[in-house]
Amino acid sequence: MRIREQLHDMNPSFKFLVVVISMLTLAWFFNPWTPALFFIGILTVQLLYSSVNWKLWLLLMIPFSMTAVGYLWTTILFAADTAGTVIWTWNSIVVTDEQLSRALSLALRVIAFSAISLLFILTTQPVKFIMSLMQQLRLSPKLAYSILVGYQFLPVIKDEFIQIRHAHRLRGVGVEKWWWQRLYGMRRLLIPLLAAAVRKAERAAFAMEARGFTGQPRTEFFKPVTVRLNDWVLLALFLTLLTASCWLGVVWT
Repeated sequence: MRIREQLHDMNPSFKFLVVVISMLTLAWFFNPWTPALFFIGILTVQLLYSSVNWKLWLLLMIPFSMTAVGYLWTTILFAADTAGTVIWTWNSIVVTDEQLSRALSLALRVIAFSAISLLFILTTQPVKFIMSLMQQLRLSPKLAYSILVGYQFLPVIKDEFIQIRHAHRLRGVGVEKWWWQRLYGMRRLLIPLLAAAVRKAERAAFAMEARGFTGQPRTEFFKPVTVRLNDWVLLALFLTLLTASCWLGVVWT
C-alpha cells in the first residue's frame, strides 16, 4: 500500500471515531495553543498520508476561515468580560490579553474542527463508510440501506428535476424573472418530484424484499470492511496527536 493512500484506506468507522473524539475533547480547552497545535498536526498527517486535492481543500476552507475571522472579531469587540492586561486601545475599544486569548481560542477551534472534518470528507468513500458503520458499529441494516438508497438516488432526482422543468417549458410555463417568483414557482416542481421519489422508493423496497432483504442484522457481507493493523496504528497516531496538543496547550498557556 502506498504511503500517500494510508488515510484513504483507513477504516471509515475508526476515522469517524477520531473526528468525534477530537471535537468533544477540543471543546473543553479554552487556550489558543491546543487547537493551533492540533490543526498543524492534522495538516502534517494529511500531507504525509493522503493524496487529497489541495486546491479543493483551500477552496473549502474559505468559508470556515471567514467564520473564524468573524468569531475572532466579534469576541474581541463585544466581550462582556474585560479582565486582564490592556494590550491595545482604539477609541472606545479596549482589548486585553485575556480577551485576545479567548478570541484566538474560538477562532482556531473553528479552523481545527474544519481541518479534521475535511480530512474525513476528502479521504472517505460514502458507501464504504455506511458499510463500515453497519459492520463495525452495528448500525441497523434498515437505516444503513435506506441511507445508501437515498444516496444512490441523488443523481436520479437531479435528472428528474431537469425533465420536469423541461416538460413545464413545453407546456408553456414561462421563465420567472425574479428570485422570489422562481422560489414561489418551485411548488410546481416539488410536488411531481416528490411523487416520482415515492414511486422509486416503493420500487426499490420491492426489489430489496424480492432479493431476500429482511432488515435483520447479518454476520456475512458481500463487501466486507475489515479492521487491519494499519487502522489501529493510525488511530493511535491521531489519539497521540490529540493528547500531545492538549498537554502542550495547557503547559504553554
